[in-house]
Amino acid sequence: MQVPLIRLQCGANSYEWGKKGGESAVARFAAATPAADFTIQDDRPYAELWMGTHPSNPSKDVTTGRTLLDLVQENQALLAPSVAARYGNKVPFLFKVLSINKALSIQAHPNKKLAEQLHARDPKNYPDDNHKPEMAIAITPFEGLCGFRPLGEIAHFLESVSALRQLVGEEQANEFVEVAKNTSDSDSTEAVERNKKALQKVFSALMSSSEADMAAAAKVLVDDATNAGPDFAGGGVSATPGSVLAELVRRLHGQFGADYGLFVLFFLNYVTLQPGEALFLRADDIHAYISGDIVECMASSDNVVRAGFTPKFKDVDTLVNMLTYNYAPIDEQKMHPAEYPYATLNRAAYSSGSAVTLYDPPIDEFSVVRAELRGNAAKATFDPLDGPSIIICTAGKGKIAVGPAVQEIKEGYVFFVGATAECVLESEAASDDDEFVTFKAFCEVEDQRNGTS
Repeated sequence: MQVPLIRLQCGANSYEWGKKGGESAVARFAAATPAADFTIQDDRPYAELWMGTHPSNPSKDVTTGRTLLDLVQENQALLAPSVAARYGNKVPFLFKVLSINKALSIQAHPNKKLAEQLHARDPKNYPDDNHKPEMAIAITPFEGLCGFRPLGEIAHFLESVSALRQLVGEEQANEFVEVAKNTSDSDSTEAVERNKKALQKVFSALMSSSEADMAAAAKVLVDDATNAGPDFAGGGVSATPGSVLAELVRRLHGQFGADYGLFVLFFLNYVTLQPGEALFLRADDIHAYISGDIVECMASSDNVVRAGFTPKFKDVDTLVNMLTYNYAPIDEQKMHPAEYPYATLNRAAYSSGSAVTLYDPPIDEFSVVRAELRGNAAKATFDPLDGPSIIICTAGKGKIAVGPAVQEIKEGYVFFVGATAECVLESEAASDDDEFVTFKAFCEVEDQRNGTS
């Protein structure tokens, strides 16, 4: 049976935090595929493009209008029997593009067991029973908050930011600072667990403070951020200078007013990514996105536990109790992509400095490959996979081929490639400086090349 190459029409979700009109990559990508019900409105925010089979917004075959979910349920060979046996008749990952103008919520995604419990208890706010580890790869410069800072940095802020100390409470702040001062890189397993409990205790004190106390502290915090300049927060820490923190506080206050998130940012690593850089977020890891355009891949779920920077449903107790309380410098939380060994570049690709890069997080549902082909006629041939792929072009144009099927692909075009299919991408460029960039998300239960899972 010939494995088809299916061009997809993908739905764009409009949330308040999205970029507006044509400034949004999500809007431009959605508009690239003809759809009678989609035109870009200049004053409307476009936040997320969904690519996959998730029932909340399943992608459709451009030619037939049928959902990708229907197609793979009819034909398991599109997924590969091994993938269908493990994950059911659906694509096991959800692939997205996010265009972020305003900070997303302080949030975490539940592990599988907790997701099942939350869905059973509250299906309205937790719409499925799956976990949601996720990976973010920058398309444009990106800002975010990711994971808890090293304990010494949190202690520095508890000592130097009076509004934060006021909100947490003197006793709780002093207790945590003492623990942080006795922490070392060589701490034993028992000491790390003690540190995590201390972090949970002081973070819980922050999140359980009253709305009135938080609002009063926020006023003091914003005044300090406005007046102190680079000396704000004791000059900050090496990873986040005081001037950066002051600007963040002012900007986020302008977006949300008094909010617990203004204080949470002193607990979390502030991270910036350049195009191609990435983060992996395990289930139960705290994070928030602040600005930029990213490609995001996750297990196929829409479960989010929120606690700040959002008008949506907040579940503070669940968030405080579910977090891992892992703490580390942000450089340890960034991903380290590698060359993808199962793509062959032609001479034109080699000579132009083209690259095919693998982002391989420590979970089974997905990996992502970024292909950057420079100049004209640069070609990458991808070995067949025993699983499904979804490919989006984020810049430039070219051709995509699966067997005898060849189609045009350019910015915003999305394709599904069925299992066991060799896939070829080739650039079409007017100059040597032009780039043809694609992201390919895929799942493969067993690596047929070496027999390992």
